[in-house]
Amino acid sequence: MRYLTAGESHGPQLTTILEGVPAGLELTEEMINTELQRRQKGYGRGRRMQIEKDQIQITSGVRHGVTIGAPIALIVQNNDFKHWRKIMGAAPISPEEQEEVKRKITRPRPGHADLNGAIKYGHRDMRNVLERSSARETTVRVAAAAVAKRILAEVGVKVGGHVLEIGGIKAQKLHYSTLEELQEKTEASPVRCLDEEAGEKMMQAIDDAKKQGDSIGGIVEVIVEGMPIGVGSHVQYDKKLEAKLAAAIMSINAFKGVEVGIGFEAAHRPGSQVHDEIQWTEEEGYTRRTNNAGGFEGGMTTGMPIVIRGVMKPIPTLYKPLESVDIDTKEPFKASIERSDSCAVPAASVVAEAVIAWELAVAVLDQFGHDRMDSLKDSVERHRKYSKEF
Repeated sequence: MRYLTAGESHGPQLTTILEGVPAGLELTEEMINTELQRRQKGYGRGRRMQIEKDQIQITSGVRHGVTIGAPIALIVQNNDFKHWRKIMGAAPISPEEQEEVKRKITRPRPGHADLNGAIKYGHRDMRNVLERSSARETTVRVAAAAVAKRILAEVGVKVGGHVLEIGGIKAQKLHYSTLEELQEKTEASPVRCLDEEAGEKMMQAIDDAKKQGDSIGGIVEVIVEGMPIGVGSHVQYDKKLEAKLAAAIMSINAFKGVEVGIGFEAAHRPGSQVHDEIQWTEEEGYTRRTNNAGGFEGGMTTGMPIVIRGVMKPIPTLYKPLESVDIDTKEPFKASIERSDSCAVPAASVVAEAVIAWELAVAVLDQFGHDRMDSLKDSVERHRKYSKEF
């Protein structure tokens, strides 16, 4: 199973095509829109979220609410394109019109792909870079992952996420009894934080940053329950599922760090306080007394909850712009300002859920077959029984 995305931030639409989704999966636009709405929420978002009311359109691969095994095409229209039709249109324009409407960008913004992308592709107008490198693209990544979440749910795998830290303020009260409770509480929080007291402080920190024309980052955590034992492989470096999840987190815009389980804390503990002791019961089969490994050993799932965290840097588009150099004149200037959020960590937690869900769904399909949902579910169930009695 794979997907590609296409579209620019201020272009007419965002598109993704999914190939390899099994036939027989119930799928509606409403199911996907629920995830898109989650991505658009969150304290600290900018005006773009008020302009765009993301709604998916399924244009192929689904008939009467059920997938048919063919490629699935998903489209999200950009409402703001009506104001950018001349600037971002695909049709050629005259030299006179170019000077009038192009809004040429020659001042790269620190922290963005602007300068590197311009050098790579030879663009003297860096709008050709920033339009595609924008985090707006994560809209259709979340849409694709909504399909992945549906596949996982059908085989008993649940995905949730929350915010651990924003602007140096850390959540302390992290207890929850079920993943459903975690999701219920974090959906009610403007910053997707379990700790209400910390959440209030996070919102104040976001307000302070906005007043100062600055931005702040944070840490998000994704938890996955119900993954069968032994998904992934130890036999080659590129088959280790844990590594694929780490790469997925690092593929999100502005993410600069990732850890699994206790992560970097393991460097400070002796082995006796790191490795998870194995136990077996007739009711549950093989489990671990602890889950310091975050659900992985040897690049394969252990059957314990997967726990993975990502670090998001502050968004680099600032209303208090940093210094840059004009690529035409080579003179120093203040970097250009594009409409932006002061903090996107709450939304990024939804994107983190999405990229993890996609990789896990791909891994499940790779291991258990993927032409039909009924055969996939049977295969996973047989494997669970086999693992329990092994």
